[in-house]
Amino acid sequence: MAPSRPGTDIASEARKLPRVDRLIGAAEEHGWIARLGHGLVAEAARQVLESARREVLAGSPCPPPEVVESRFLSRLAGAARGSLRRVVNATGVVVHTNLGRAPLSAEALEAMRLAGMGYTNLEFDLEAGERGDRYGHAAGPLVRLTGAEAALVVNNNASAVLLALAALMGSRPGAAVLPSPHPPEVVISRGQLVEIGGGFRIPDVLRRSGAALVEVGTTNRTYLRDYEAAVGERTRLLLSVHRSNFRLSGFTEDVALADLVALGRRVGVWVVDDLGSGALLPTRRYGLGEEPTVQDRVRAGADLVCFSGDKLLGGPQAGILVGRKEAVDLCRRHPLMRALRVDKVTLAGLAATLAHYERGEAEREVPVWRAIALRPEALRARAGGWLEALGPAAAGAEVQESASAVGGGSLPEVTLPTWVLALPPGDADRQAARLRGAEVPVVGRIEEGRVLLDPRTVLPGEDELLLAGVRHALAPEPA
Repeated sequence: MAPSRPGTDIASEARKLPRVDRLIGAAEEHGWIARLGHGLVAEAARQVLESARREVLAGSPCPPPEVVESRFLSRLAGAARGSLRRVVNATGVVVHTNLGRAPLSAEALEAMRLAGMGYTNLEFDLEAGERGDRYGHAAGPLVRLTGAEAALVVNNNASAVLLALAALMGSRPGAAVLPSPHPPEVVISRGQLVEIGGGFRIPDVLRRSGAALVEVGTTNRTYLRDYEAAVGERTRLLLSVHRSNFRLSGFTEDVALADLVALGRRVGVWVVDDLGSGALLPTRRYGLGEEPTVQDRVRAGADLVCFSGDKLLGGPQAGILVGRKEAVDLCRRHPLMRALRVDKVTLAGLAATLAHYERGEAEREVPVWRAIALRPEALRARAGGWLEALGPAAAGAEVQESASAVGGGSLPEVTLPTWVLALPPGDADRQAARLRGAEVPVVGRIEEGRVLLDPRTVLPGEDELLLAGVRHALAPEPA
């Protein structure tokens, strides 16, 4: 940074900055006002000028007017691309929450496009010519795939859990419960009072549902007798929360869902299972360990199983409830349902994703499972192809063994063997920033001071975009 100068010099330098109307004129000449609107252009002009003014106040010489104008036009070009942009995910994290979780299959995208481009029979029975069932479009395949009696879809899994708790608090299975001056109780193990991404905490959701929280057991060990001792007249529900984003190991004890269901039947209370990630395929054959599937939890007898649509299911964001018809119907009729329902585009994408499972083609067509199923030798060949295509521009880069993660709060501590392209040694933070600054941003990961690009999560057809990003990152910066 240049040394500070006397205040009069700083004021003199600041007066050299171009006026707002010069920048506005440049924007109009390049067609940005017609494209972006006067308000956005004026705001960008003020921001660019304020940034340059801060440089001067910090002691730097005033940038020439043409430099300020160039920065301004570059900012407008960035605004034209929009704030929500396509990126190439080269992190190796298959379900990356910050990058939008599950990418969708071509068939799901086409179904969503068709649903969004015109009118649909969302709530219209074409055969009867009268109002139809919005949720039947996804409920049928969900019931067939999971073995549940009924199914319902809301906007995310947090909503599914909230709705399940709120809807079941006023009754017991098979019988209504008279209103009580005391809040109904939900019993849960202390080892399952988890927090997931974004500060979402299970205890907070329980309280928002109007239920009183009854904690049983300890952080690491909870027994069936702990639940039995906690059940009373005010108990309405036993809640099981799958620890999908961390592991407890060592001196631990958990109650199996089937045993919790048996207790619920015996004492006449609901049992709800928050499964979280919602796999429909067995994970062990992919080297991912034993993640419970939705079918497993339905077979265990839970009244409701709640899970996400955009994690291991590989569809659009949604919260899904499957289970006994009595419990699903209570959720469907609850006033919260109106606030939590999904639109036609989400239902179209979800139904198309579920169709891949029904046809037995999920591993091939659902991008999440296609990425999980990739073999190390194929990944090594792809990373090697990148290195060869980059040629001398990437001198010092190399292909290395590494590990990918499933991510998205699923399968913690489980990794998949992979091969990555490690960029040349250098300023890894600068390289990563320049990758993100490419025309189509590329997001990699940094390990041991090197930027790594993992082909597991680079979608088919994105190789040229990745290579363009790498060339941008490794090119000399303009003087």
